Amino acid sequence: MPEFKTSDGLRLVYDDDGDGTPILCLSGLTRNAEDFEPVLPYLLGEHRVIRLDYRGRGRSQRAPDWRDYTVPTEARDVVELLDHLGLPQAAILGTSRGGLIAMALALTHKARLTGVCLVDIGPELDAAGLDAIVDYVGRPPEARTLDEAALMLATQMEGFRDVPAERWREEAARRYRDTGDGLELRYDARLGEAIKAGAAPAADLWPLFDALAGLPLALIRGAESDLLSRVTADEMARRRPDMVVAHVPGRGHVPFLDEPEALEALNEWTMLL
Repeated sequence: MPEFKTSDGLRLVYDDDGDGTPILCLSGLTRNAEDFEPVLPYLLGEHRVIRLDYRGRGRSQRAPDWRDYTVPTEARDVVELLDHLGLPQAAILGTSRGGLIAMALALTHKARLTGVCLVDIGPELDAAGLDAIVDYVGRPPEARTLDEAALMLATQMEGFRDVPAERWREEAARRYRDTGDGLELRYDARLGEAIKAGAAPAADLWPLFDALAGLPLALIRGAESDLLSRVTADEMARRRPDMVVAHVPGRGHVPFLDEPEALEALNEWTMLL
Protein backbone atom coordinates (compact mmCIF):
# COMPACT_ATOMS: atom_id res chain seq x y z
CA MET A 1 0.00 0.00 0.00
CA PRO A 2 2.04 3.00 -1.22
CA GLU A 3 1.82 6.20 0.77
CA PHE A 4 3.49 9.57 1.18
CA LYS A 5 3.58 12.32 3.78
CA THR A 6 2.18 15.76 3.10
CA SER A 7 3.95 18.99 4.00
CA ASP A 8 1.74 19.29 7.09
CA GLY A 9 2.59 15.75 8.18
CA LEU A 10 -0.40 13.63 7.11
CA ARG A 11 0.05 10.13 5.72
CA LEU A 12 -1.92 9.78 2.49
CA VAL A 13 -2.42 6.47 0.69
CA TYR A 14 -2.64 5.99 -3.06
CA ASP A 15 -2.70 3.23 -5.68
CA ASP A 16 -0.36 3.23 -8.66
CA ASP A 17 -1.02 0.70 -11.42
CA GLY A 18 0.05 0.17 -15.00
CA ASP A 19 2.39 1.95 -17.37
CA GLY A 20 1.98 4.66 -19.96
CA THR A 21 0.39 8.08 -19.91
CA PRO A 22 -0.25 8.98 -16.25
CA ILE A 23 -3.86 9.61 -15.26
CA LEU A 24 -4.54 10.74 -11.72
CA CYS A 25 -8.02 9.77 -10.52
CA LEU A 26 -9.60 12.07 -7.93
CA SER A 27 -12.88 11.00 -6.35
CA GLY A 28 -15.88 12.80 -4.89
CA LEU A 29 -16.15 14.62 -1.57
CA THR A 30 -16.66 11.62 0.73
CA ARG A 31 -15.37 8.92 -1.58
CA ASN A 32 -12.06 7.15 -2.12
CA ALA A 33 -9.80 5.44 -4.63
CA GLU A 34 -12.11 2.43 -4.92
CA ASP A 35 -14.63 4.59 -6.77
CA PHE A 36 -12.62 4.05 -9.94
CA GLU A 37 -12.56 0.25 -9.79
CA PRO A 38 -15.35 -0.09 -12.41
CA VAL A 39 -13.36 1.90 -14.98
CA LEU A 40 -9.87 0.72 -14.00
CA PRO A 41 -9.78 -2.28 -16.39
CA TYR A 42 -10.56 0.04 -19.31
CA LEU A 43 -7.78 2.48 -18.46
CA LEU A 44 -4.99 0.03 -17.71
CA GLY A 45 -2.91 -1.21 -20.62
CA GLU A 46 -2.05 2.12 -22.17
CA HIS A 47 -2.14 4.27 -19.05
CA ARG A 48 -0.56 4.53 -15.64
CA VAL A 49 -3.49 4.97 -13.29
CA ILE A 50 -2.91 6.67 -9.94
CA ARG A 51 -5.77 6.83 -7.46
CA LEU A 52 -5.56 8.95 -4.32
CA ASP A 53 -7.38 8.65 -1.02
CA TYR A 54 -7.71 12.28 0.07
CA ARG A 55 -6.90 13.29 3.62
CA GLY A 56 -9.59 11.90 5.90
CA ARG A 57 -10.92 9.45 3.31
CA GLY A 58 -10.46 5.75 2.77
CA ARG A 59 -7.10 4.52 4.05
CA SER A 60 -5.54 7.96 4.50
CA GLN A 61 -4.94 9.70 7.79
CA ARG A 62 -7.48 12.15 9.16
CA ALA A 63 -6.60 15.81 9.54
CA PRO A 64 -6.30 17.03 13.15
CA ASP A 65 -8.36 20.10 12.19
CA TRP A 66 -11.45 19.63 10.03
CA ARG A 67 -10.87 23.13 8.64
CA ASP A 68 -8.12 21.57 6.52
CA TYR A 69 -10.73 19.73 4.45
CA THR A 70 -10.79 22.32 1.67
CA VAL A 71 -10.26 22.26 -2.09
CA PRO A 72 -7.06 24.41 -1.90
CA THR A 73 -5.50 22.13 0.73
CA GLU A 74 -6.44 18.99 -1.18
CA ALA A 75 -5.09 20.55 -4.39
CA ARG A 76 -1.79 21.11 -2.59
CA ASP A 77 -1.83 17.44 -1.56
CA VAL A 78 -2.22 16.47 -5.22
CA VAL A 79 0.80 18.54 -6.26
CA GLU A 80 2.83 16.99 -3.44
CA LEU A 81 1.78 13.51 -4.61
CA LEU A 82 3.00 14.31 -8.13
CA ASP A 83 6.27 15.55 -6.63
CA HIS A 84 6.55 12.39 -4.55
CA LEU A 85 6.09 10.27 -7.67
CA GLY A 86 8.55 12.36 -9.67
CA LEU A 87 5.85 13.19 -12.21
CA PRO A 88 6.20 16.63 -13.81
CA GLN A 89 2.73 16.27 -15.34
CA ALA A 90 -0.40 14.12 -15.30
CA ALA A 91 -3.93 14.14 -16.64
CA ILE A 92 -6.74 14.27 -14.08
CA LEU A 93 -9.94 12.26 -14.14
CA GLY A 94 -11.91 14.14 -11.51
CA THR A 95 -15.30 13.11 -10.16
CA SER A 96 -17.28 15.87 -8.43
CA ARG A 97 -14.87 17.17 -5.74
CA GLY A 98 -12.02 15.78 -7.84
CA GLY A 99 -13.13 17.93 -10.76
CA LEU A 100 -13.17 21.02 -8.54
CA ILE A 101 -9.61 20.22 -7.49
CA ALA A 102 -8.62 19.81 -11.14
CA MET A 103 -10.05 23.22 -12.02
CA ALA A 104 -8.28 24.79 -9.05
CA LEU A 105 -5.00 23.28 -10.25
CA ALA A 106 -5.62 24.64 -13.75
CA LEU A 107 -5.61 28.09 -12.17
CA THR A 108 -2.60 27.59 -9.88
CA HIS A 109 -0.47 24.78 -11.37
CA LYS A 110 -1.54 24.48 -14.99
CA ALA A 111 1.92 23.36 -16.12
CA ARG A 112 1.43 20.15 -14.10
CA LEU A 113 -1.66 19.13 -16.12
CA THR A 114 -1.82 17.37 -19.48
CA GLY A 115 -5.61 17.22 -19.59
CA VAL A 116 -8.75 17.10 -17.45
CA CYS A 117 -11.90 14.99 -17.56
CA LEU A 118 -14.67 16.40 -15.37
CA VAL A 119 -17.22 13.89 -14.10
CA ASP A 120 -20.60 15.42 -13.25
CA ILE A 121 -19.16 18.70 -12.05
CA GLY A 122 -18.93 22.18 -13.47
CA PRO A 123 -18.59 25.85 -12.59
CA GLU A 124 -22.21 26.17 -11.45
CA LEU A 125 -23.75 23.75 -8.96
CA ASP A 126 -27.50 23.29 -8.60
CA ALA A 127 -28.98 24.09 -5.19
CA ALA A 128 -30.89 20.81 -4.96
CA GLY A 129 -27.75 18.76 -5.35
CA LEU A 130 -25.79 20.93 -2.93
CA ASP A 131 -28.54 20.69 -0.32
CA ALA A 132 -28.54 16.90 -0.64
CA ILE A 133 -24.77 16.81 -0.08
CA VAL A 134 -24.97 19.05 3.00
CA ASP A 135 -27.75 16.84 4.35
CA TYR A 136 -25.91 13.51 4.15
CA VAL A 137 -22.24 14.34 4.75
CA GLY A 138 -21.14 13.22 8.20
CA ARG A 139 -24.35 11.36 9.05
CA PRO A 140 -23.78 7.82 10.34
CA PRO A 141 -25.35 5.11 8.17
CA GLU A 142 -28.84 4.04 9.16
CA ALA A 143 -28.33 0.60 7.63
CA ARG A 144 -26.81 -2.09 9.83
CA THR A 145 -25.41 -4.31 7.07
CA LEU A 146 -23.99 -3.82 3.60
CA ASP A 147 -26.99 -5.63 2.14
CA GLU A 148 -29.31 -3.16 3.86
CA ALA A 149 -27.14 -0.27 2.66
CA ALA A 150 -27.31 -1.58 -0.91
CA LEU A 151 -31.11 -1.60 -0.78
CA MET A 152 -31.13 1.95 0.57
CA LEU A 153 -28.85 3.16 -2.20
CA ALA A 154 -31.04 1.51 -4.82
CA THR A 155 -34.10 3.38 -3.56
CA GLN A 156 -32.52 6.72 -2.58
CA MET A 157 -30.03 7.50 -5.35
CA GLU A 158 -31.74 10.04 -7.59
CA GLY A 159 -31.75 9.50 -11.33
CA PHE A 160 -30.33 5.98 -11.46
CA ARG A 161 -32.10 3.34 -13.53
CA ASP A 162 -31.37 -0.27 -14.50
CA VAL A 163 -28.59 -0.76 -11.97
CA PRO A 164 -28.04 -4.43 -11.02
CA ALA A 165 -28.37 -5.32 -7.33
CA GLU A 166 -24.77 -6.51 -7.22
CA ARG A 167 -23.57 -3.07 -8.33
CA TRP A 168 -25.38 -1.44 -5.43
CA ARG A 169 -23.78 -3.99 -3.10
CA GLU A 170 -20.35 -3.02 -4.47
CA GLU A 171 -21.18 0.65 -4.03
CA ALA A 172 -22.25 0.08 -0.44
CA ALA A 173 -18.91 -1.60 0.30
CA ARG A 174 -17.07 1.40 -1.14
CA ARG A 175 -19.02 3.81 1.06
CA TYR A 176 -19.18 1.91 4.36
CA ARG A 177 -17.02 -0.37 6.45
CA ASP A 178 -18.63 -3.41 8.06
CA THR A 179 -17.35 -3.59 11.64
CA GLY A 180 -19.25 -6.77 12.47
CA ASP A 181 -21.37 -4.63 14.80
CA GLY A 182 -22.87 -2.31 12.23
CA LEU A 183 -21.54 -0.02 9.52
CA GLU A 184 -19.26 2.99 9.79
CA LEU A 185 -18.36 5.72 7.35
CA ARG A 186 -15.19 5.33 5.30
CA TYR A 187 -14.39 9.00 5.73
CA ASP A 188 -13.98 11.50 8.53
CA ALA A 189 -17.48 12.50 9.63
CA ARG A 190 -16.13 15.99 10.40
CA LEU A 191 -16.31 16.66 6.66
CA GLY A 192 -19.89 17.59 7.45
CA GLU A 193 -18.65 20.36 9.72
CA ALA A 194 -16.32 21.60 6.98
CA ILE A 195 -19.14 21.80 4.44
CA LYS A 196 -21.59 23.47 6.79
CA ALA A 197 -18.96 25.97 7.94
CA GLY A 198 -18.43 27.16 4.39
CA ALA A 199 -15.35 25.13 3.49
CA ALA A 200 -17.11 24.19 0.24
CA PRO A 201 -15.87 25.94 -2.92
CA ALA A 202 -17.19 29.35 -3.90
CA ALA A 203 -20.29 29.49 -6.08
CA ASP A 204 -18.67 31.28 -9.04
CA LEU A 205 -16.22 28.83 -10.58
CA TRP A 206 -16.26 30.08 -14.17
CA PRO A 207 -12.76 31.59 -13.87
CA LEU A 208 -11.49 28.17 -12.81
CA PHE A 209 -13.23 26.49 -15.74
CA ASP A 210 -11.84 29.08 -18.15
CA ALA A 211 -8.37 28.33 -16.77
CA LEU A 212 -8.64 24.92 -18.47
CA ALA A 213 -8.15 26.64 -21.84
CA GLY A 214 -5.71 24.80 -24.05
CA LEU A 215 -5.91 21.51 -22.14
CA PRO A 216 -7.60 18.42 -23.59
CA LEU A 217 -10.96 18.51 -21.83
CA ALA A 218 -13.90 16.16 -21.40
CA LEU A 219 -17.17 16.24 -19.48
CA ILE A 220 -19.04 13.10 -18.47
CA ARG A 221 -22.40 14.00 -16.95
CA GLY A 222 -25.20 11.93 -15.51
CA ALA A 223 -28.17 12.84 -17.68
CA GLU A 224 -30.36 12.92 -14.54
CA SER A 225 -27.83 14.77 -12.37
CA ASP A 226 -29.20 17.00 -9.63
CA LEU A 227 -25.85 18.81 -9.24
CA LEU A 228 -24.81 19.67 -12.81
CA SER A 229 -27.66 20.94 -14.97
CA ARG A 230 -27.91 20.52 -18.72
CA VAL A 231 -27.94 24.33 -19.01
CA THR A 232 -24.56 24.59 -17.27
CA ALA A 233 -23.14 21.71 -19.30
CA ASP A 234 -24.28 23.39 -22.52
CA GLU A 235 -22.61 26.65 -21.49
CA MET A 236 -19.40 24.74 -20.75
CA ALA A 237 -19.57 23.25 -24.23
CA ARG A 238 -20.24 26.67 -25.75
CA ARG A 239 -17.11 28.06 -24.10
CA ARG A 240 -15.11 24.98 -25.04
CA PRO A 241 -16.49 23.66 -28.35
CA ASP A 242 -13.58 21.19 -28.49
CA MET A 243 -14.63 19.59 -25.18
CA VAL A 244 -15.58 15.91 -25.38
CA VAL A 245 -19.10 15.61 -23.91
CA ALA A 246 -21.17 12.63 -22.79
CA HIS A 247 -24.56 12.67 -21.09
CA VAL A 248 -25.00 9.20 -19.57
CA PRO A 249 -28.66 8.11 -19.59
CA GLY A 250 -30.16 6.55 -16.48
CA ARG A 251 -27.50 8.05 -14.24
CA GLY A 252 -27.59 10.84 -11.69
CA HIS A 253 -24.70 12.15 -9.63
CA VAL A 254 -22.34 10.47 -10.50
CA PRO A 255 -22.01 7.90 -13.35
CA PHE A 256 -20.03 4.75 -12.58
CA LEU A 257 -17.80 5.46 -15.63
CA ASP A 258 -18.09 1.99 -17.15
CA GLU A 259 -21.26 2.89 -19.06
CA PRO A 260 -20.80 2.77 -22.87
CA GLU A 261 -21.28 6.53 -23.24
CA ALA A 262 -18.71 7.24 -20.50
CA LEU A 263 -16.18 4.82 -21.96
CA GLU A 264 -16.56 6.30 -25.43
CA ALA A 265 -15.88 9.79 -24.04
CA LEU A 266 -12.92 8.57 -22.00
CA ASN A 267 -11.42 6.87 -25.03
CA GLU A 268 -11.80 10.02 -27.14
CA TRP A 269 -10.27 12.15 -24.36
CA THR A 270 -7.32 9.87 -23.70
CA MET A 271 -6.48 9.89 -27.40
CA LEU A 272 -5.84 13.63 -27.02
CA LEU A 273 -3.41 13.33 -24.12
